[in-house]
Amino acid sequence: MSAASPTTRILVCESTACASSKAAEIRAGLEAAVGRLNLADRVEVGFTGCHGFCQKGPIVVVEPEGIFYCQVKPGDAEDIAASLRPGGEPVKRLFYRHPVTKEAVPRYEDIVFYKNQHRLILRNCGVVNPERIEDAEERGGYGGLKKAVTSMTPEQVVNEVKRSGLRGRGGAGFPTWIKWDLCRRQPGDEKYVICNANESSPGAFMDRSLLEADPHSVIEGLALLGYAVGASRGFIYCRAEYSLAAKRAQAALDQAYGKGHLGARVMGTGFAFDVEIFQGGGTFVSGEETALLSSLEGARSMPRSRPPFPATSGLWGKPTIVDNIKTLASVPPIVSRGGAWFASVGTEKSPGTVVVSLTGKVANSGVAEVPMGTALSKLIYEVGGGIPNKKGLKAVQIGGPSGGFLPGGKIETPLDFDSLAEAGGIMGSSGIMVMDEETCMVDAARTFLTFVQGESCGKCVACRVGTRHMVGLLDKIATGQGTEEDLGKLERLGEIVRNSSLCGLGQTAPIPALTALRYFRSEFIAHVIDKRCPATVCRELVTFRIIPDRCTGCQMCVKVCPTKAISGPRSQPHNLDQSKCIKCRSCYEVCKFDAVAGEAIIIVS
Repeated sequence: MSAASPTTRILVCESTACASSKAAEIRAGLEAAVGRLNLADRVEVGFTGCHGFCQKGPIVVVEPEGIFYCQVKPGDAEDIAASLRPGGEPVKRLFYRHPVTKEAVPRYEDIVFYKNQHRLILRNCGVVNPERIEDAEERGGYGGLKKAVTSMTPEQVVNEVKRSGLRGRGGAGFPTWIKWDLCRRQPGDEKYVICNANESSPGAFMDRSLLEADPHSVIEGLALLGYAVGASRGFIYCRAEYSLAAKRAQAALDQAYGKGHLGARVMGTGFAFDVEIFQGGGTFVSGEETALLSSLEGARSMPRSRPPFPATSGLWGKPTIVDNIKTLASVPPIVSRGGAWFASVGTEKSPGTVVVSLTGKVANSGVAEVPMGTALSKLIYEVGGGIPNKKGLKAVQIGGPSGGFLPGGKIETPLDFDSLAEAGGIMGSSGIMVMDEETCMVDAARTFLTFVQGESCGKCVACRVGTRHMVGLLDKIATGQGTEEDLGKLERLGEIVRNSSLCGLGQTAPIPALTALRYFRSEFIAHVIDKRCPATVCRELVTFRIIPDRCTGCQMCVKVCPTKAISGPRSQPHNLDQSKCIKCRSCYEVCKFDAVAGEAIIIVS
């Protein structure tokens, strides 16, 4: 008789984030501890891809109990293994704690970050070993592809996607089936399909997490796209900095070929489909589909005029479909379970789910997935756990660096394509940054517009020159040199750039400045009329000092000051040398006695 399979599994997250915090050492320590404690016959140690809660990594999960350990260190391996002996108790010090109640939460399913999600695109992330195709197959992987190539015509696949109402998850929200059908109808047998995994927005890491944790869903989705439009060759365009994602995608491709899921006779049928990985330079503009095509062809990443659209004339002049990685990962369950099932999730006009990268001033940050139409308030206060340190919500930026700022009064806005557009924002990359009351909206608009301006490919004058002048106006305003007339110039210039740029990136570049002016105009007025920064962020408009009556001499500010501008003996009021102060706010942020707060901040006027 063969030995019984282990009944307990210890799964270590080995995503990029957790791997950088010694996840491999943790797994090795667990394997050694399980061996020393003679538990190998019933305990197996393995690894998974990203769980999404990178803030709490490294993460270790014990199944089938669903015990969730966070911020694990190599030295914790012995205790985790010992807890699995008969009569053992879980290691409570490694439990997640609720950000408000501080209550220890032992089980994965009870953690607020996870229990308020609806995981459809991320269905296998943190569950399967991304380097074992058998794990993916056990959860239905390649079932949709088999169904399509053995019992459906390409037109039927397109119609199923049409019934689902799937819209592109790359930002624009264009109906997926329309592109597919247009390409399918093009004459000729040389067509191409491309997975766009060029994620270059600051603070966005959804695509990387998905490709690292569940590459087989992406490959299956790309193969289904190839079958639907009549393409025999596909590419996964991944930025070169995502080395682990590219490595796992290549391993998954090798396994898929070995199983007959790719190659000359997919699933034993007459459908032939090959896939290769292309590692790009990681430029922001390469996320635009025509710029991506230029990069694939060996040229500089620059957008092209349209028409013709890629569906009729794309890569090397042939019909081509470029779909976002999250769009493709949505397709296998649509084919397997039917378009009506997918359409039952989300809203009527924006079916399905949205994967977001939740960052900024929020208790729980990471990659999360919720149904389309979910209110921003639910995402921030339930999944995200609210704003830390009892601060108030000021703004939410949605859509990456060229996304719009929505004020706290708009947090009941549903997270879907049409509602965001109505509010002046965009879905964009689905990167969501939460900002608290200490954020200066002038500085925030300047920061993001500076990034977009620096990433402009320079092809069209509106984007190349217009964004530079917009940054110049924001610099004037932030340094107290702006005038009320500059606000009107900023708005007019933003509209010109928005309406005259060649590609979507240039057209959305002014949105941070325009929405900041729309919803936070009073802050701009304070900068240009009163010459003050209400949030005390803009350095040229604020000077810090220490209030002697409040200073306890704890020396916390002395320790964090990078220029040694603060001095004084312990238990006595400290002094701040203005000639050395660079206004970094470090002292303001660490002081617990309001000695560097309130009237301690002198507004320069």
